[in-house]
Amino acid sequence: MTYDEAMELLKEYTQSESLIRHALCVSEAMRCYAKKFGEDEERWAIAGLLHDFDYEKYPDQHPYKGAEILREKGVDEEMIEAILGHASYTGVERKTLMAKALFAVDELSGFLYAYALVRPTKNLKDIKMKSVKKKLKDKAFARGVNRDEIEQGAKELGVDLSEHILFVADCLQKQAKLIGLEE
Repeated sequence: MTYDEAMELLKEYTQSESLIRHALCVSEAMRCYAKKFGEDEERWAIAGLLHDFDYEKYPDQHPYKGAEILREKGVDEEMIEAILGHASYTGVERKTLMAKALFAVDELSGFLYAYALVRPTKNLKDIKMKSVKKKLKDKAFARGVNRDEIEQGAKELGVDLSEHILFVADCLQKQAKLIGLEE
C-alpha cells in the first residue's frame, strides 16, 4: 500500500477533521522515528496514518475491524500487529521497533498538538520542558490523553522521556502546515 492509498483509506473511513489531523501527526512522528532508526519512512508513516482509521465507523471494534480490513487489502502482518499493539487493551505485544514507536508517539502526538494550541504562539517552537511537564501533570488538560502510556511508550522505545517529547515536538513543528499548526 502506498502513502496515497493509505490516505484515501483514511478519508474513506474517517470524516472527523480532528481524527484526520491526529492521524497526520502520528504519521509524521512515525516518519521521523523511521528516519532516526534507519527504517522505511513511508511504511512507518502509513502505519501512523492508519492506526485509528477504523475508530470513527467502528469504535467498539477498534482496532480489530481495522486489522481485518487491512488484511483484506493485503497489508503486511508486521504493520497490522503494530496497529493492534498501539491499543493496550488488545493485549498484542509490541515486539517490533515499528510497534514500539507507534505506541510511543500516539498519545504524545495528541498531547503535543493540544499543548501547541494553548501556547501564545500556537506552535511547538522553543517549547520548555518544565511547561510541558506541568501540563502533563494537569489531568484536566487534554484529559483524553493517557499520561501513563506516554511514559510507558518512551520506556518501551528505549528513549528518555524528555528527549522523546522534544524529538516528537520538533518533528511536528517541522510539519506545522500539514498538521494545521500554521507558522
